[in-house]
Amino acid sequence: MDESTTTLSLAIGARVKQERQHRGWTLDQLAEAAGVSRRMIVNVEQGAANPSVGTLLRISDALGVGLPALVEPPRPKPIKVTRSGEGAELWSSDQGGRGLLVAGTESPDVVELWDWTLGPGDHHGSEAHAAGTKELLQVQEGAVTVEAGEQVITLEAGDAMTFPGDIPHSYANLGTGPARFILAVFEPGVGSGHRQDTVTTAGQDS
Repeated sequence: MDESTTTLSLAIGARVKQERQHRGWTLDQLAEAAGVSRRMIVNVEQGAANPSVGTLLRISDALGVGLPALVEPPRPKPIKVTRSGEGAELWSSDQGGRGLLVAGTESPDVVELWDWTLGPGDHHGSEAHAAGTKELLQVQEGAVTVEAGEQVITLEAGDAMTFPGDIPHSYANLGTGPARFILAVFEPGVGSGHRQDTVTTAGQDS
């Protein structure tokens, strides 16, 4: 991991440990609530792991804090500004793709704002999120092919769509140049334990 990734991993680990201990949970209790292995929790808390977005979603939902709260320290300010280049990079590829979480609200009704870049041939698959999750996407550059359930739709620059995030879905760049899109994710009721209704296995994000 490079320096920025290591710093982010350590910050996430410290927040996870803080929230777990605040609830008086053991490592095993958090692992069971999140549906991941005890070893994964240990690695995340130590900053030794680079977990998938899906794994981080499980852990944040189990803790009832939402994914955005894991990537930054709690702040009393009602306004949070993320300057260009300050987003949390939670996914990257060898083709130059990356997924940046640039803004988010607190639980229980969490809204995440992502800035995604897909390199030529990149594909990012995501398992079904919690029941009721909605996603909104607009392509800024290139073309993005979205597969949501049984539907496959290709969007060009300027095109937008909404789709349920509580079904398996993926984003792909089938072109020869980079593709970029803005993604908003609305996830209601984070921390209520509803994720267990839709997620039964760990580590399926690519």
